[in-house]
Amino acid sequence: MKLINTISELRAELARYERPALVPTMGNLHEGHLALVRQAKPLGDVTVASIFVNRLQFGPNEDFDTYPRTLDADCAKLQDAGCDVVFAPLEKELYPEPQTFKVLPPPELADILEGHFRPGFFTGVCTVVMKLFQAVQPAHAVFGMKDYQQQMVLRRMVQQFNMPIAMHTGATLRASDGLALSSRNGYLSETERAEAVQLHQALQDLSHATQAALQKGELNLEVLQGLEAKSSAQLNTRGWQTDYLTVRRRHDLQAPTQFDASADATPEPLVVLGASRLGKTRLIDNLEF
Repeated sequence: MKLINTISELRAELARYERPALVPTMGNLHEGHLALVRQAKPLGDVTVASIFVNRLQFGPNEDFDTYPRTLDADCAKLQDAGCDVVFAPLEKELYPEPQTFKVLPPPELADILEGHFRPGFFTGVCTVVMKLFQAVQPAHAVFGMKDYQQQMVLRRMVQQFNMPIAMHTGATLRASDGLALSSRNGYLSETERAEAVQLHQALQDLSHATQAALQKGELNLEVLQGLEAKSSAQLNTRGWQTDYLTVRRRHDLQAPTQFDASADATPEPLVVLGASRLGKTRLIDNLEF
């Protein structure tokens, strides 16, 4: 495995390959990241993982400065996972001058949910991923399902720019108690870690309540909003600070419009998404149903 820090060296290394497969990360890797690398490996003729903590996607009061940088440990894990190339540029390599050109995703997708609570987040994500795509020129790219809205935004970006990249989504890996693996789980105290599983539980409860109301013919937008509010309130009584717990259509993340559960009706694929803060740690998760 090669560790590369500059774009010029990266391009020279990749010049002999035709189908690079890329897994972009911010480092501090866990088994979920490594599963994406293993998923990427058979897709291309060289597997590349990038490690870069992207300032553009952090808000002014977020954890950019304290986000864990664990390059040596990350490289050891990536080598064990079969990664071929690690691209770990310094900030001045990807941003040699102020980034005045940026990728602005459509507000109807990027200014809701995560984008509402983290203004500018998806502009930062799209801009850095565009730079990584230009540096690596991948034929395949793999992103995790846990960042549901993010992988949707990036898929639309690739589609609209006619980029010759096949986008792949890796399933969310979970601990034995159901907590989605996340680099930010390391911020949790022992007590908070035991409590953290309640976010996944809240998503399950909301999806079950939604399906039950639908099957009874009792579901409409007002009822759904009541179920969402109840789920958020129940989580908050446990000490959480919830940004959203909501049911959305999978294809565009808008509120559902179809509430017919009759046998001849085509069900509208849905996803329940949540973001909530436990202590100082903000966790996100989702569940399709």
